[in-house]
Amino acid sequence: MRIGLLTEGGYPYVCGDARLWCDRLVRGLGQHEFDIYALSRTERQEAEGRLPLPPHVGRVRTAPLWTARDDGATHGRRARRRFAEAYAELAAALCTAPEPGSPQDPPGTAGPEADRFGNALHALAELARDEGGLTGALRSEAAVRALEQACRAPHALRAARTARVPELLRTAAHLERALRPLSLDWYDDDALGSVDLCHATAGGTAALPGLLARHFAGIPLLVTEYGVHLRAHYLGTSRETPPAVRAVLASFHRLLAAEVYRRAACITPGNTHARRWQERCGADREKLRTVYPGMEAARFTEVGESADHADPRTLVWVGRVEPAKDLISLLHAFAEIRKEEPRARLRIVGAPAGGEGTAYLGHCRALAAQLFPDEADGVHDVGDNPVSFEDIGGPEMPGLAEAYAAGAVVVLSSVVEGFPISLVEAMFCGRATVSTDVGAVVEVIGGTGLVVPPRNPRALAEACVALLRDPERRERLGAAARARALELFTVEQNVTAFHDLYLEVVSHSPVRRVLVDGSGEPLPFGVPAEAHLPGHWTAPRLPRGRPRWAWTPGETTVPVRATGLPTPVPAAEGAR
Repeated sequence: MRIGLLTEGGYPYVCGDARLWCDRLVRGLGQHEFDIYALSRTERQEAEGRLPLPPHVGRVRTAPLWTARDDGATHGRRARRRFAEAYAELAAALCTAPEPGSPQDPPGTAGPEADRFGNALHALAELARDEGGLTGALRSEAAVRALEQACRAPHALRAARTARVPELLRTAAHLERALRPLSLDWYDDDALGSVDLCHATAGGTAALPGLLARHFAGIPLLVTEYGVHLRAHYLGTSRETPPAVRAVLASFHRLLAAEVYRRAACITPGNTHARRWQERCGADREKLRTVYPGMEAARFTEVGESADHADPRTLVWVGRVEPAKDLISLLHAFAEIRKEEPRARLRIVGAPAGGEGTAYLGHCRALAAQLFPDEADGVHDVGDNPVSFEDIGGPEMPGLAEAYAAGAVVVLSSVVEGFPISLVEAMFCGRATVSTDVGAVVEVIGGTGLVVPPRNPRALAEACVALLRDPERRERLGAAARARALELFTVEQNVTAFHDLYLEVVSHSPVRRVLVDGSGEPLPFGVPAEAHLPGHWTAPRLPRGRPRWAWTPGETTVPVRATGLPTPVPAAEGAR
């Protein structure tokens, strides 16, 4: 089958999100053909180039989200009227959507705002397809006026009513950027219209091309979210954002998520935490299939199977240094640990994430120097701080495996976490872990480690001390954690799960094309048998109840458009 892989800010670029698991997925399913449709986030991402692609990747098409390409579309009076009506309907849906915490429709149902949003979105997409793009229209004064009218409506959100001209311009700019996929030329019969399945590797903007491919060509959509896009929007919104802008954009992302979940044939959350978010946003439980991320376990095998034991007094923390990791609580917890275990050490391994992470790392270093003055064994010896800040790549710690091997207990102290990758890596290495109860931590650990409440240094310290004093318990927990990780979180299980899902989704989708040979005659058995399973999804049916290759010579054919049959394509094209 041919898979249209939809990405945003990641694969196939060298840098970005989700590039590793996408590359492993594509390489692990060499029996299928992949077409990649990638949205880039920054100019630097495009400049750094792409990863080498396997031969079964048929095509790669890219489009930037960081700049608006001039599509050259000139709209006449009728097109401008169509745009004004559709955009006004979209803005009205955004400004009247329920606020967070208000009563909502049951999961799997569509409220009036969701219907208005979906209809307006598809109307804009149809206009973009007919007229060649909407770049100019989305940035026009008409768009700002429609948004202003929606914000001033009687039933508009309280925060939206406070919008002034600067807020309206800022909101319109954000919406224009989010709706740029509407103007792409990806939805023709020789592009996304020719694939058997669209697989969006994230929600939100990444899934929008798949949503349109379903609308225009009936292509089934599979959506994978290892981090829920709506949750990421909430967490990434700055406190300095004006309330009116924040309210309207939150409505847009909520309604877009609900529309994607409603139209998708299958949704694959990466954990139960993401699944709960999706259900709350209206995803039907029958469509949900949890597929854990696949991680490469080979580089951690030696540590997990090694008979050498790490320093039994050393705790290790590994990750990106940022405020969400709550290293401040970890340092205060370690101060309590040192009271019980004076010879304990803490190694913090990781690089800061951006400017905020750099400032946070400096604050943590200052706190560590204050809490733990350099200690010396003798009067004339040089002091040594029991807390060290290190980075991957040095002679003592060339890789992640060596980082986890440096300690007997691995600690995770986050207050916000999605899927804890560092925790899984520690489990591959056979290390006992102490973690805070955030995100998918409990689901990942599954009883093979200790879990404490977040922002509770005393509880974190007590759990660490318990493991430091009990080597047999550490060994049991580490062995159980490694067995669990090898069973659930490997690349092999991830690839196998998606292979099965591809077959399931395609087998329940209608036949959209008839394969023909070089002379234009239909090929028998050109479509797999599962495509003809009885049921409503197999419509439209062939005329006279028989395939055309079984008709007698001279038998009158019925025009394709009149019967609703898919357009015949050459065998070489349809077999890709």
